[in-house]
Amino acid sequence: MEIFDILLSATFWAAAVRIASPLIFATMGELICERAGVLNLGIEGIMVIGAFCGWMAVYQGADLWGGVGVAMGAGMLFGLLHATLTVPFGLSQHVVGLGVTLLATSTSSFAYRLMLPEVTSPPKIEPFAVWPVPGLSEIPLIGPALFQQTPLTYAAFAVAGLTALVLFRTPLGLALRAAGENPAAVDAQGLSVTGLRMGAVIVGSGLMAVGGAFLTLSAFSSFFFEMVNGRGWICIALVVFGAWKPGKAVLGALLFAAFDALQVRMQQTPLGQAVPYQVFLMMPYILSILALILMSRRAEVPAALMTPFNKGER
Repeated sequence: MEIFDILLSATFWAAAVRIASPLIFATMGELICERAGVLNLGIEGIMVIGAFCGWMAVYQGADLWGGVGVAMGAGMLFGLLHATLTVPFGLSQHVVGLGVTLLATSTSSFAYRLMLPEVTSPPKIEPFAVWPVPGLSEIPLIGPALFQQTPLTYAAFAVAGLTALVLFRTPLGLALRAAGENPAAVDAQGLSVTGLRMGAVIVGSGLMAVGGAFLTLSAFSSFFFEMVNGRGWICIALVVFGAWKPGKAVLGALLFAAFDALQVRMQQTPLGQAVPYQVFLMMPYILSILALILMSRRAEVPAALMTPFNKGER
C-alpha cells in the first residue's frame, strides 16, 4: 500500500512538477529546433552553460530574473554558433551538436576555475522562493502540486502554452513547421529558410539554457558540474515521445519526473532497504524508454529534419 500512499500525496506531485520544469523549458527549445528541421544535440552543454551563467550572474550581484536573462543570452550565443555551422554551411548536425555540447561544458568549467580559483565548494545564492497562487494553492492535492511552485515553474508551463500557440495558430509557426517539412515550398513563397531555421535554433537554445538555469536559480541554489546529469538527452527523447507536439511533450516530461520522484521515495520504503538503490535510479529511464518505444511507433518525424537546404537546388 505504500506506493499508493506515495502516489496520492500532494508532496509527491509537487516534486514531480518541480522536476519536470527544467525538462519542459529544454524540451520546448529542442522541439522548436526540430520543427524547423534542425536537430540540436548541443542541448546538454547549453543547459550546463545556462546553469552556470545564470548562477554566476546572480552571485556577482544581478537579481534572479537578470540571471535568467543572462542564461538565455548565453544559450542564444551557442545557438547562433550551432545555427551558423549547420544551416548556411550545411555541416553535420550530429557532429556540430556534440561539439557545441563539449565546448559549452568546457567553457563552463574553465570560467568557473578562472572566476573562483580558491573556492573548494560552490557558493550558494538565494534562489527563487515558492510563490503560492492565492486561492488556487488551497485546493486539495492539485493546489500544492501546481500552485505552490516558484515563478520559473509557472513560466515553464507558460512557455509550453506559448510554443503551442505560436507553432499551430500563427503564420510564423506555419512557416517554421513548413521549413522542417518542405523547405522548397517555403522558399517558393519568398521566405528565407535559412533565416527561419537559424531563428528557431537561436530561440530554442535560449530556452534550453533557461532550463539549465532553473537548476541553479530555482532548485539547488548553487552550481556543480554534474547537475544537468543527462537531462538534455532526456529532452531529445521527450520530443520524440511527444510526436513533436508541445502538449504531449509536456505530458512526457511530467511522466518522467513522476518516475524520478517515485524512485527517490521508493528508496525510503522497506522494499528500498532490500533492493540495491541502483535499481531505483534506473527505474525512470527504463520506464521512459518503454514509453518512448510505444509512443514513437506512431510519431511522424518532420520530413526535412537534418536535411540541409541549399537555395536553388531540388
